[in-house]
Amino acid sequence: MSHKPIQTLLNANEEWAQSVMKDTPDFFARSATGQKPKILWIGCSDSRVPESVITASKPGDIFVHRNVANQFHLHDDSALSVLTFAVKEVGVEHVVLVGHTNCGGAMACIEAAKGVATNPTVSTPLTRWLRPLTALVRSLDLSACSASEALNKVVEANVIKQVNNICKSEPITTAWADPDAKRVTVHGWMYDLAEGRIRELVFRDAQAKL
Repeated sequence: MSHKPIQTLLNANEEWAQSVMKDTPDFFARSATGQKPKILWIGCSDSRVPESVITASKPGDIFVHRNVANQFHLHDDSALSVLTFAVKEVGVEHVVLVGHTNCGGAMACIEAAKGVATNPTVSTPLTRWLRPLTALVRSLDLSACSASEALNKVVEANVIKQVNNICKSEPITTAWADPDAKRVTVHGWMYDLAEGRIRELVFRDAQAKL
């Protein structure tokens, strides 16, 4: 096993840190004092969708939670703790749920819904995690869609479903019920891997809630 990829990252980090200090000498000193991002990004773990890179953001601009297929399960303490901390402690004003084209998690769920998976009865952490998305796929009419059309339809439906879940969560319902709380909006975005561009699919706020 080669350790070259690891050393490459360490070398790149050193070069980046030196470059930042050269351009903005006090950047890291200021960064160490705290964070005040306005955006919580809930996205996919896919390596092709790095939120800071595709939005040209800097450290401290975006609070982040990522997982396979950009899920927000209402029983997931990891996602709920991130959302709670982001809204109630960090003070974010926008929660953005981001899906992307050619999502491997969505592809797997399409296959599972068809019953094509090698052994669909096997329960693994991944199949359990994706079970709600597989159920969502089964609820969609994809019969007239090509493979690419079906995948895009699933990805978009998944984004909207997760936005709806976020809007039902305690941190958001509490914030929206409190007239004195900071205004929080929830957005559903789609990132196109082939074009490098983001498109908004859905928007929710205290006035346009479910």
